[in-house]
Amino acid sequence: MADEITIDELVTEMAAGPVPLIDVRELDEYTAAHVPGARLVPLGTVPEAVDELPRDERVFVICHSGARSQRAADFLLTRGIDAVSVAGGTSAWVQRGHDYESGEVS
Repeated sequence: MADEITIDELVTEMAAGPVPLIDVRELDEYTAAHVPGARLVPLGTVPEAVDELPRDERVFVICHSGARSQRAADFLLTRGIDAVSVAGGTSAWVQRGHDYESGEVS
């Protein structure tokens, strides 16, 4: 099973520099609010995106509350990617008062 980190741990990682962060929610959820820098990769498309993800650094996976990101991180681990799920997801990110972005995928 993939490791899980807290929102505070993600903030610390992001403060040190850009991190590969994928958001596995659906487009409408992502456009409503997402962590700055998060790349949209809906859960159903994760298998097709595996070859586009880095294999030389940890990949952070986020969703709404943590269930989908855990499933995606577990899958990525089986494909040789060091993936970690963000507990609490975007919901916890917003509730903690962190800046977020909204709108379409750029």
